[in-house]
Amino acid sequence: MDKWALVTGAAGGIGLELARLLCADGYNLFMIDLDEQNLATRKNELQQEYGNKVETLSCDLSDKSAATQVYDWVQKMGVKLNVLVNNAGFGIFGMFASTSWEREEKMINLHVYTPTQLVKLFLPGMIDRKDGRILNVASLAAFHPGPLMCMYYSTKAYLLSFTTSVATELKGTGVSMTVLCPGITKTGFQKAVGSSDPKISVNMASAEKVASFGYRAMTKGKVLAVPGFMNNFILFVRRFVPLTSQAKMVMRIQEKNRQKQ
Repeated sequence: MDKWALVTGAAGGIGLELARLLCADGYNLFMIDLDEQNLATRKNELQQEYGNKVETLSCDLSDKSAATQVYDWVQKMGVKLNVLVNNAGFGIFGMFASTSWEREEKMINLHVYTPTQLVKLFLPGMIDRKDGRILNVASLAAFHPGPLMCMYYSTKAYLLSFTTSVATELKGTGVSMTVLCPGITKTGFQKAVGSSDPKISVNMASAEKVASFGYRAMTKGKVLAVPGFMNNFILFVRRFVPLTSQAKMVMRIQEKNRQKQ
């Protein structure tokens, strides 16, 4: 019986590495990304390397109709989805009063609306079959207030809360939900938010390592996956630091990371 997995934001970074791991584990793939050209290139690479079936869809997941479009696409293929990976995302840097609402609305849709609806659409079938894995990619940012990137931090906090809540409801169903919360990762994300050469990079992980950690956590049915000793140490320490102090610390780090060269 064929196994199928769906990965959003699959043309690069953590999403691509998760797609590789799924292929190596025998899954056929639905790969979704806005970057149609790069998506086609990755499809060919994965098919040649692993021999799996790979279907691609170039889709703007920040559109509110995207989740139903994706679900209908999968249904027309006549297959049952075993794994759903909500990975697509982007960041915005700047003071909230001056950043673009149009971009922030897209971020809310991409980080909150679309992944939530995708889970809503695919989860009942997984429960009926008593088989399924869902991985939502959030961030270490989900645990902190985030001045200068407040919408990114806030939407990732939603993913953390949403995943842990639904995962608790799913106990005993044969279906699990995992939230992956990496720290700074070497992907195109840093360049997109104006920090292609961050000043604070001692704790920067590779996309391969982050994906591998998250994939193992997902296959084991763990709810929370935070890769790296330093990231877990940060989470331990934050419990003793007031939120207002955390916010000031995050703001200083953001400013330092994006000092002009």
